[in-house]
Amino acid sequence: MISQLSLTSLFLLFAASGVVVWMAGTRLAVYGDVLSERLNLSRDFIGLIFLALVTSLPEIVTTTTAARAGNASLVLSNVFGSITMQTAVLAVADFFIVRHALTSWPRKPNHALLGVLLIVLLSLLLAATFTGDVVLVLNVGLGAILLSGAYPVVIAMLRAFDEKESWAPVDIPEESVNEATLLPPPGGLEQKTTRSLIVFSILAALAILIAGVTLAITADGIAEKTALGSSFIGISLLAAATSLPELSTTLAAARIGAYTMAISNIFGSNLIMVVLILPADMAYRQGLILASANPSVQFSIAVGILVTSIYVAGLLMRRTPLVFGAGLDSWLVMAMYIGMLASIFYLF
Repeated sequence: MISQLSLTSLFLLFAASGVVVWMAGTRLAVYGDVLSERLNLSRDFIGLIFLALVTSLPEIVTTTTAARAGNASLVLSNVFGSITMQTAVLAVADFFIVRHALTSWPRKPNHALLGVLLIVLLSLLLAATFTGDVVLVLNVGLGAILLSGAYPVVIAMLRAFDEKESWAPVDIPEESVNEATLLPPPGGLEQKTTRSLIVFSILAALAILIAGVTLAITADGIAEKTALGSSFIGISLLAAATSLPELSTTLAAARIGAYTMAISNIFGSNLIMVVLILPADMAYRQGLILASANPSVQFSIAVGILVTSIYVAGLLMRRTPLVFGAGLDSWLVMAMYIGMLASIFYLF
């Protein structure tokens, strides 16, 4: 039915779904922050597991749906275009909300370790697109299985590393959450029970799932009615649509001073993008999905490695130079994202 709508109707539905995702994602970040205190969980863990998984729900549904339909180009360009797009969300938060540089706030090296592990997985993934995957079982590739199996290993490593106190940062900005807060205080949330907050979070997650899938479907419809190719639409419009939950939750987390939650949300979401190769490969019936990776997909993976490396460098330096109030690393990441879009549009 949606594919039969006019182009104007598709854009209106796209915009309406975006508003729903934005509102639900904003509330979800606030609920997650309150629940982290109630359940005695770190903001890092809430961002890495809770927010990252919920905001990735649209990608999970759209990826498997597109793979089942046999559109491997749209699947891969959406998944790996989302990695750079979502990383650029941190730059947006740095530009408009964060005082100092965003990468100067984390007190522990967990985010740097997570970034390095993400770079390792993306590098292995890029190598697999060049060398080719090998069928292991039920037409599913060995590379897809190994990359997805690395997810629980990475989470376990981060949890074990979080318990150690072997790293002492210096020259970090003093926390001043009140000055950094731009969102109005969440009225009445402190009086809500933990169970009700969990219910609200589930409702917000359902809203993100339904509206996020609608965003992806309308983006696919726009791709069909325009002259733009599926690779460019997947890397630009569809990636932006499915990354809107990450944008809303990350900006909301930054506005309440939960900077580590914002970083964990994005890095965790990017990690899930790698995991999505397995369900996509299982749903794709025309062969191994990594074998369908074209040069534009490989290029987007390489850019994803670059932007992640830039932020890892910022996390390790801890004295990121400021340019117009934002970290130099954020400016470089945004330049990489814009350059990726321009290169794919003109070269591929």
